[in-house]
This record gives sequence, C-alpha cells and structure tokens, in this order.
Amino acid sequence: MSLPLLDRTNCALIFVDQQAGLAFGVGSEDRQVLLNNSIALAKTGKVFGLPIVASTSATKVYSGPMMPALQRAIPEVAAIDRRNMNAWEDDTVREAIIQTGRKKLLVSGMLTEACVSFLALSAANDGYEVFVVGDACGGLTLRSHELALTRMQSAGIHMTSWIQVLLELQRDWTRHDTYDGARAIVEEFGGGYGIGLAYSRDMIKP
Repeated sequence: MSLPLLDRTNCALIFVDQQAGLAFGVGSEDRQVLLNNSIALAKTGKVFGLPIVASTSATKVYSGPMMPALQRAIPEVAAIDRRNMNAWEDDTVREAIIQTGRKKLLVSGMLTEACVSFLALSAANDGYEVFVVGDACGGLTLRSHELALTRMQSAGIHMTSWIQVLLELQRDWTRHDTYDGARAIVEEFGGGYGIGLAYSRDMIKP
C-alpha cells in the first residue's frame, strides 16, 4: 500500500542558516521556542535515520556557526558554509542534497523570507517535493514570516510542524525500533502531549 505520507526511507532533513546572528533578528517566534523546535526536529531526524544536510552562511563576518545546542543534537553533521543567500545556488550544498537520494525535503531554518524560501522554491522548481517545517523556521516579523509561508505554499510547497513530522514518521507506536527515541523527544519537547505520555508511563499500568 502506497501512502502520501512522509516515510523514513523517502525524505531528507535540511537545516539552513540555523545561526545565532540570524536568530537575533527573528521576531516571528520566541527564539527559545524556535531553537527547541529545531532541536526536536534534529533529534527526530536522528531517531528515524534521515540523511541530514546543514548549511551556514557568513559565519566569520556576522552570523556565527550553527547554534551550539542544535549542533550538539547532530554532532556528526558538519555544516557547509557558503556566501550566497540561496543554498540551492551553492554547488556543494545542492550536490550534498542530491547525494542523499531523497526526493522529499524537510526544510528548517532562518530567515523564512530569504534563505528558507529561496532554497525551498528553487528545489521545488527542480522537481523536489518540499516540506517547510514552519515552527522550526524564523522570520523577521510574524507578518513577513507568514507571507513567506503563503508564497511557498502557493508554489506547491507543503507546510508542516516538527511534531507532525515525528508522528508521521512513527505512525504506529508498536514500531519498537523507534518507539523509545520518538517518545523521549515528545516527552522533552511536546508540551502537554509530552506531559501526558510521561504520566501514562508512570501512572497507568497495563
């Protein structure tokens, strides 16, 4: 049976410009919430064995390295530094994404109005099915963030959230190989849902 859903075998995770210098300018979301959502997404990628590509820009002159807390979640991923805003126009980044062999791309990053949009629109134009993880992206203002999401959606790009990505990849809590990892992420980052899962484990006996 073929389903129109994300699967651990058909998608790759792309982080673009998850850097403190850019986070300073984010006004669309609380910065700590944005960072936590991005970490949850990164840990989700690891639990489900997704190929992960990360890229940064202007690390030496303004933006700094990938945010340390996010880098700690994916220590094996070395960010590819570049100069242009559109990561898809960087040969090294584009080739790294192509080499994953995946045609569905999950994109997270900053800023939504520029680096996220440019990569997403360009990859979609080249035949990739792109999913922007909206709550793991930051824009300069809430209005400009939403307008950027709307523009991408009108071009056929899908909008999603980190928790939907996790639940879509898991889909069945009897999938034991990813159960413990997925549940741990939800308990740590999933707010009330995570509290409920922890409660059910500790209080409700089979």
